[in-house]
Amino acid sequence: MNQIIGIGIIALIIVAIISVFIRIYNTIVLFKFNVEKAYANIDVLLKQRAEEIPNLVTTVKEYVSHEKSLLNELTELRTKYFSANTQEEKVTLNNQMASTLGKIMVVAENYPALKANTSFVALQERISQLEDNISDRREFFNESVNMYNIGINEFPNMLLSKSMGYKEKSLLQISDAEKKYDGVKF
Repeated sequence: MNQIIGIGIIALIIVAIISVFIRIYNTIVLFKFNVEKAYANIDVLLKQRAEEIPNLVTTVKEYVSHEKSLLNELTELRTKYFSANTQEEKVTLNNQMASTLGKIMVVAENYPALKANTSFVALQERISQLEDNISDRREFFNESVNMYNIGINEFPNMLLSKSMGYKEKSLLQISDAEKKYDGVKF
C-alpha cells in the first residue's frame, strides 16, 4: 500500500513538473508570436509608405528639379526596402526613409507652388497619417519585444528558453533625425 502511495506521489510530481514546463513553453511561444505579429503590422505600414513614395517623388520632381539627389536617395531607399530580407535591414532602411522624407518636406517649404499643389498636399497628409500609424505600431512592437525579452529571462523560463535557443530581440529605435525638431517655420 505504501508503495502505491509513493508511486502516486511520484507520478503527481512528474505531472506537475511536466505541466510547469508546458506552461513555460507556451508562454515563451506566445511572446515570440506576439513580437512577430507586431513587426508584421509595422511592415505593412512601412510597405504602404514605400509605395506612396513614387507618387511623392513624381509630384515633387515637377516643381523641384534641382533637388534630384534627395529624390534619388528616397527612390533608392525604397528599392532597397523592398529587397531587404531581414527585420533589422528593414528597420534601418525605414529610419533612413523617414529622415529623407523629412528633408523633402523641408524642401517643399521653399516652394509655395508645390505646397499649394493639391496632389502634394494629399500625399503629404497620407504620409503624415502613415507616420502616425507607424508610431503607434512601433510602440506596440516595442512593448511586445519588451514582454518577450522579460519572458525569456525570467526564472524558471530562462532555463527552457536558453536551452531552446531563444535570444533577446532588439527594440525599434528612434533615429537622431526623427528626434530632431527644428520648430515651426512660416
